[in-house]
Amino acid sequence: MNAIIDKIRLELKQIGDEKTRTSSQRFFKEKTKFYGVKNPIANKIGKDHFKAIKDKKKTGIFTLCEELWRSGYMEDSLIACNWSYYVRKDFVPEDFKIFEKWVNTFVDNWASCDTLCNHTVGAFVEMYPEYVSGLKKWALSNNRWMRRASAVTLIIPARKGKFLKDIFEIANTLLSDPDDLVQKGYGWMLKAAGEAHQKEVFDYVMEKKQVMPRTAFRYAIEKMPEELKEKAMEK
Repeated sequence: MNAIIDKIRLELKQIGDEKTRTSSQRFFKEKTKFYGVKNPIANKIGKDHFKAIKDKKKTGIFTLCEELWRSGYMEDSLIACNWSYYVRKDFVPEDFKIFEKWVNTFVDNWASCDTLCNHTVGAFVEMYPEYVSGLKKWALSNNRWMRRASAVTLIIPARKGKFLKDIFEIANTLLSDPDDLVQKGYGWMLKAAGEAHQKEVFDYVMEKKQVMPRTAFRYAIEKMPEELKEKAMEK
């Protein structure tokens, strides 16, 4: 194991506390591992230690990220997500397979899924838009986190008005998904798309409202003007 990973984990263990571990677990239905360090502090620790490796090749940094992921601790995964995002300027098409592996193998809660996908994978897809086709394959996965990832990867691009056609395709695939965290994920994606394409998203929601789960429906219309929300809520 790399010495820098040892240092990070020792530091996290030393400052972690039971109160933070207990309060953090309340946000998750799944049993999740925590050192007990608040996110802003874990972020700072990761950022401080990144200074020592920032001149490494991206492949070396990704190897360290994977070592962090392997522990299963939330704080380690948060640092891994941040480090992979820090080197986004060096992304190449082949990196998609690495991100896919991380989601499929290591992600086991909504926070790790969203942190990795909102930033690292989202930035990658903006650089290489053709890989949205890969997200559409994720939407068909048996892994709930892959399905959520297919949607939440597009949150930030959606706010910029990008990928609307693809967003609707992914929403169609996930439309009747029984998993509430997947429903929240694609509802959030639609809500983000509505910031730039309000009419198109509203029309989509109205067309699908009879089959769209209530959770996804409420997420999708959350930020719309009151008159549109009232119209959407009508029987």
